[in-house]
Amino acid sequence: MIHTDAHGHPLSGASAQAASLYDQALRQFQCYSGDPVATLQQAVADSPRFVMGHAMLAWLFLTASEAGPAGLAATTLKAAEGLSATPREQAHLRAATAWAEGRWRLAARGLEDISIAHPRDALALQVGHLLDFFTGDARMLRDRISRALPAWSAEQPGYHAILGMHAFGLEECGQYAQAEFVGHRALELDRRDGWAWHAVAHVMEMQDRVDEGIAWLHEDSEAWSKDSFFAVHNWWHLALYHLERDEIPEVLALFDGPIFGHKPATAMELVDASAMLWRLQLRGVDVGDRWRAVAEAWAPLARDGWYAFNDVHAAMAFVFAGRRDLLAEVREAQRRASSGAGDNALFTAEVGAPLLESLVALAEGDHRQAARGLRWVRPVAHRFGGSHAQRDLIDLSLIEAAIRSGDRGLAEGLVGERAATKPERASTAAMLRRALAASPVAQAA
Repeated sequence: MIHTDAHGHPLSGASAQAASLYDQALRQFQCYSGDPVATLQQAVADSPRFVMGHAMLAWLFLTASEAGPAGLAATTLKAAEGLSATPREQAHLRAATAWAEGRWRLAARGLEDISIAHPRDALALQVGHLLDFFTGDARMLRDRISRALPAWSAEQPGYHAILGMHAFGLEECGQYAQAEFVGHRALELDRRDGWAWHAVAHVMEMQDRVDEGIAWLHEDSEAWSKDSFFAVHNWWHLALYHLERDEIPEVLALFDGPIFGHKPATAMELVDASAMLWRLQLRGVDVGDRWRAVAEAWAPLARDGWYAFNDVHAAMAFVFAGRRDLLAEVREAQRRASSGAGDNALFTAEVGAPLLESLVALAEGDHRQAARGLRWVRPVAHRFGGSHAQRDLIDLSLIEAAIRSGDRGLAEGLVGERAATKPERASTAAMLRRALAASPVAQAA
């Protein structure tokens, strides 16, 4: 007997128990809760010939965006070689193999084709959405989901996750009102959907709604944080809001608590730690010994060269912690990545390496060089992934480089640009005051 998933897709090699565990793991993944990896490991232990059990397990390893888990994905995919599989399942295995080999965009295209043929394949939609995020494809963040929406309805399990992803895609495309509406609708269906909470938080961040953002994330923090492996990022958003109100003690308390207090070891959480400390550093806040701890957490990943976005955030910690040895390892990893195969060669060459060098120049006091490099990299920064909110660190760094280099014209222009979209922020007014105090230079950066 061929068992199916909750949306009627055949699950080759699955027992009834394994099929049930697969649906459970998918629900966990959709809410970013529990331990879907452990759930799937139970499924493939029960049914070793369960193709989609192996495929989903590989996908989960790959979404960690680290070299180590990517290696585990490759091992998992080998276990599925030669197993009897439907064309849809074979397409999943091919796409996952492409990502494990470093071909991120080919994997995204493979999942796009699956979603066109099977729009209710929730796994293909969610992993594809994450790949669009990792590769900085804002349009596909929205349109991958838009295409599938007509096949979905509120009666189908997991519809909340489809809406939550659509909300984030709409936000990254600047459709803020619609994004907020859709995000709220997702949470009406499932309050635990951490991605939907995150999508609405992004809307408020982009619209300069700082007080509302704090109220929003405090509204039901247990819903998005309890038993959630995505909670750190939402706590990071809350800290961003407090930073905009110059509430530094609250920011540090969040950093020392839910953002870094649990000593994270995954790149996705360490990115948030580095990004928050960097913003505090730009403000002139004394962060004490926190950089050292974050650098130590990044150290095992320094040589990976798997994903340029991670490398840049690791380097931030290494430069401020005084770990020149680890910074050298990241630079060497970038050199290997830039000359190698796979999409990370482009991520690194186009954005990762020049951005790293520009940020290091800023940290080391070469403000003119930092401004010069950041101006070149800013227009193409989306090509190495992240969200608008995350890449705002580049704008903030460029403004600081312009001010500190004494380039008053550039500094005023950049702050004026920011004031047009975020006029109410205390940080905008503070930057404008500092820009006006900058001394003119003979040659622009």
